[in-house]
Amino acid sequence: MTGSPAYLASVVGVAVGVLLFLIIRLKQQPFVSLLLVSMGTALAAGMPPGEVMACIEKGMGGTLGFIAVVVGLGAMFGRLLEVSGGAERLTLTLLRVFGKKRAAWAMSLAGFLVAIPIFFDVGFIILVPLVYSLSGETRKPLLHYGIPLLTGLAVTHAFVPPTPGPVAVAQLVGADIGRVLLWGVLIGIPCTVLAGPLFGAWIARRIPVMRPDYMAPGPGEGGQGLRADNLPSFRMVFGILLLPLALILVNTVTGAALSGEANAARYGPLLRFCAFIGHPFFALLAATLVAFTALGTCRGLSREKVGEIAASALAPAGLIIFVTGAGGVFKQVLVDSGAGKVLAQTLSASGLHPVWAAFLIALLVRAVAGSATVAMLTAGGIVAPLLAGSRVEPALIVIAIASGATAVSHVNDSGFWLVNRYFGLSTKDTLKSWTVMETIIGLTGASLAWALSYVV
Repeated sequence: MTGSPAYLASVVGVAVGVLLFLIIRLKQQPFVSLLLVSMGTALAAGMPPGEVMACIEKGMGGTLGFIAVVVGLGAMFGRLLEVSGGAERLTLTLLRVFGKKRAAWAMSLAGFLVAIPIFFDVGFIILVPLVYSLSGETRKPLLHYGIPLLTGLAVTHAFVPPTPGPVAVAQLVGADIGRVLLWGVLIGIPCTVLAGPLFGAWIARRIPVMRPDYMAPGPGEGGQGLRADNLPSFRMVFGILLLPLALILVNTVTGAALSGEANAARYGPLLRFCAFIGHPFFALLAATLVAFTALGTCRGLSREKVGEIAASALAPAGLIIFVTGAGGVFKQVLVDSGAGKVLAQTLSASGLHPVWAAFLIALLVRAVAGSATVAMLTAGGIVAPLLAGSRVEPALIVIAIASGATAVSHVNDSGFWLVNRYFGLSTKDTLKSWTVMETIIGLTGASLAWALSYVV
């Protein structure tokens, strides 16, 4: 490729600027925008025109070969959990166990678990009636329970596979999914505690909003706002939810405990078996098939109906899959053109730690574009070349990118307005509650990832 380091660095900067302009100002679809910018970046960096399309094909295929299967299975799994009432059962049981005095903690845990297979906005809409009911019964402000619920949903959505964001970034930077899952949970717990029940109790006293009039209960709604009859059992739901996580972690833990040539020779069959059942493909396929049976046909749904429910989940998943694939194209262009290597050398010379470089890049895109998905994919593509000579655990880089893509959510983010409407907040109060909550998650996650990078 041609061009000086300064020129190639400027090409990357202009490419990100054009990408944001296309998405924000011209309202272009992110998939189309990423492909267009990737082509322009490749040509501007001096890549021969004949190689550009091959690079795009390589980036798209290399990314989608993994992402399409994981996101597709995860979407169907989550849709069955949603339609069957599994999310409601999980939350109602946790509230009964924790009691009303610790209901805020139960809401955080419910959000943390529910968001593993269910998209953030879907989980929020399913569970927000319970926030209304708890607030009405205890006369505590909505945010006392709402912020903990939002925190649990947001942390899992950003940090814990098999949600699409961390899965996509892990693929881009070459991180092991099991390690991302492990560190995502361990780092996510303190993030949830700080930004959820603790911050929620503090901000609720300063923004004492109650249920808005336009969200008044409709005919037939009462009690907790969720049906308690005819729901699947808690043990069933919890077991299905933990099945893919357990299989993935078994592979990761076994591989770490039995590493080394001697153990590989002695325990080879066991390691290969754990690697097979612990691969995200098998883990999610097993959980999805169990959900089809336990939450579908065994509860009176016909096979045709289960098939319809599963198919309905693939439409929204398709958008995520294609946008993620285009993010892989952008990453591949940066690698093949040499621009990514130049950027990596520039950041290395600046002395900025890779975790904070990843966090700041994702944070900048998040603040400007508003989309956490665009921020994670753009940052993943830019940061991937940084890891070539770095000793930092790639899974922690994934958490850093997810942290940057979570923080500073404001008026250009759809999640901001979802919270604004359902809780009846002013724009100023949404900034003081939702935006601060998201920023606490981001800063805490990045700080813990940075600290752990010195010991992992």
